[in-house]
Amino acid sequence: MTLLRGLAISACLIVVNACASVPIAHHQALRVMTYNIEYGHEGLDKVAAVIRDQHPDIVGLQEVDVHWSARSNFVDQAATLSKATGMSYRFAHIYEMQNTDASNRPREFGVALLSRYPITAFSNHNITRHSTQDSTAAPSPMPGLLEARIDVNGRAFRVFNVHLDYRGDATVRTLQVKEILQYIGNDTIPTILTGDLNAAPEAPELHTLLRFMVDAQGGVKDEFTYSTTRPEKRIDYVLTSGNICGIAARRVNAFASDHFPVVAEISSDKMCINFRNSSAP
Repeated sequence: MTLLRGLAISACLIVVNACASVPIAHHQALRVMTYNIEYGHEGLDKVAAVIRDQHPDIVGLQEVDVHWSARSNFVDQAATLSKATGMSYRFAHIYEMQNTDASNRPREFGVALLSRYPITAFSNHNITRHSTQDSTAAPSPMPGLLEARIDVNGRAFRVFNVHLDYRGDATVRTLQVKEILQYIGNDTIPTILTGDLNAAPEAPELHTLLRFMVDAQGGVKDEFTYSTTRPEKRIDYVLTSGNICGIAARRVNAFASDHFPVVAEISSDKMCINFRNSSAP
């Protein structure tokens, strides 16, 4: 065997082995988690433990209380989880109401973002919502679509986090999806959307969104995320723009909420490796 031929064969074997060794090295991967925490109903310490166990870089949280009520001991859950996980945070309220006690702190409920990387910008956008606080109110623009820009080792990512309407009638969800896509636009910055979308992958109201963005779980329908006591729906998602390559995604079998979290690994580098779905633990 000539030296040149031997080097060529060795190079081919290196390429094959590299392709077979997905996921890529940890420093090239970004781990993204979405988690509806049910306002820490099972204990905020349990929620924090689930997050720490998964070692995520970015976490989108839904159903977060901030000094909301006795159900969560008037705790600032976003700040508490930030401290418990050692991650920076931003909170985007859906509801903000005056408190009746002497603290003068507003009662807030909404979504939050945790990040191991610097958060360089933050917005709380309005989308159309049914109010859960006033049953007589017509759907109207309300806050709660969180957008943040995160600096990952010099590469900018946009991250959106949202909790869509839960009702059986998909009219408002359909409108919410349209509005979210308008906010996302055609920006070339890599974009991630986490959220409880309250609809299965095949739901008509998600068709436009799932054509525009990539479902990190690869269209899997039966890895149900709700509920933890009777799993029957996959409604929690990590979605990415087409200029991000996914590596692996799975449901996490954790029982600190009525939802299972979803964890996805994506490439944080400009060069991508093809998507591969991992099995659930």
